Amino acid sequence: MRTSSVRRTARAASAAALALLVTACGGSGDDQDKADEGKGKAAPSTSAAAPAKTLTAAELEKAALAQSDVKGGKVATKLPATDDIAAEKVETQDAACLPLAHAQAGVAQGEPAATVKRSWTGDPVKPSADTKPEDALLAALDTEKVLINLASYEGDGAGQAVKAVVEAAEKCAGGFKATLVGEPLDVAKVATGDAPEGGDEGAAVTLTVAADEGVKAPAKIVLVRKGSTVVTFSAVNLASMATGKDFEVPADVVAAQVGKLG
Repeated sequence: MRTSSVRRTARAASAAALALLVTACGGSGDDQDKADEGKGKAAPSTSAAAPAKTLTAAELEKAALAQSDVKGGKVATKLPATDDIAAEKVETQDAACLPLAHAQAGVAQGEPAATVKRSWTGDPVKPSADTKPEDALLAALDTEKVLINLASYEGDGAGQAVKAVVEAAEKCAGGFKATLVGEPLDVAKVATGDAPEGGDEGAAVTLTVAADEGVKAPAKIVLVRKGSTVVTFSAVNLASMATGKDFEVPADVVAAQVGKLG
């Protein structure tokens, strides 16, 4: 990997994880891997329970991830402008793909009754003293950044929010183009994964982003619905944006946040 690419990634890492994505350029859509078919679809509860209570903004604040809920990493309760993206700042060429762009930007689907945002950034591993400068820089960036959006809905809005992302992943499997805060985002492929556990239903999606110097980097979305509340996790790995290497959404962070919803 070129040193210039590493340096560009370092500069981008000083902004939000989303800013890393919107630097993407070039690339074209690929066919979805057939092995992914049937995965990632919403897994609704079969019970005919009474409608869940719609949480207020104050209740969402109490349910949102706090520093004491995780063993490592840093939880931000007040997001910088580069992370706190408004829905109207996100656009897609194909309207069917907009739910994916919204989810990746940490924007709630539809018209929620209330929303609360958080972010979590992992602790990087400190490289050894004899590590080459380029490798040391990548090692310092080799950690996940996760935008977390909690949104509560009236009626069946929460279920519809999950459904919108699942359907968008199916329709936009070959990729899509978007604009986030005026910057282009080129997604080459969309693939679904195993839906997360712990909620009434959920979804997992990987976007393959056409990034700098021909790199195709993964960006991941996880949604979990519990009652009338949907939690969206939008994750990137800072080093992966330069190398294209795969990564996993931190399961302990997802579990900690979902667990607080009861």
